[in-house]
Amino acid sequence: MAAARTTARTPTLTARAAALAAALALVGPTPATAAETTGPEPVSACWSNTGPYQRELEAHLRRPVDGTESVADCLAIRSFQWKNGVRPADGYAGVDTYRMMLVVAARPNPNARGDCPVEEERVTCVDLDRQLLWVQEDDRIVFPVVPIRTGRDTDETRRGRHEIYWRSKDHKSTLYNNAPMPYAQFFDGGQAIHARSDYLYAHGGSGGCVNLAEPDAVKLWNLLTEGDTVYVWGTKPGTDD
Repeated sequence: MAAARTTARTPTLTARAAALAAALALVGPTPATAAETTGPEPVSACWSNTGPYQRELEAHLRRPVDGTESVADCLAIRSFQWKNGVRPADGYAGVDTYRMMLVVAARPNPNARGDCPVEEERVTCVDLDRQLLWVQEDDRIVFPVVPIRTGRDTDETRRGRHEIYWRSKDHKSTLYNNAPMPYAQFFDGGQAIHARSDYLYAHGGSGGCVNLAEPDAVKLWNLLTEGDTVYVWGTKPGTDD
């Protein structure tokens, strides 16, 4: 989970108004009026603390990279969150926003480095470095890039070329106290691609499986079948293997 936030010191009304006016000139209009109650906070409330991925978001959004949240940074990050479905859209550069940033950056050409083999048949590509998954067939992306959670340190997801050998839609884990593993597609020695209904990025990683948000896991279940290739490479950040 993202680190706990502390309460920022509130600037004076005059200073705040001037800062907001300058910020709006830099980043343009905020989301639609309906978002005032259903999405991001009103413009006047966009004063977030510095997040753990502040520099990465600043660079991606072409903001000055100083690692410190400003009103303009907050507005730019909040606009990115709102556009890409990150909630709450509060301008905080936390793990959810950073992981979506990696997805957005990869979308134009996720296999630009050629790490995942390009073949006539479907290949499910599992990038441990960026914690991303997509499916390609020839040079076409047939399942778009989505964020994933792979094995934590000492329980890393096994790299290499694998094959889906068993699928179990309502699977319960025999290793982890009957923990639910919906839409499980097993590819190597008990490791599977499956849905995680709870917070995707919790606990530093899985026990070796490749976890997806449930809507993504459902779509992937409907696409793949036994015998399909799964290719895993890279190293999950924070692991030694």
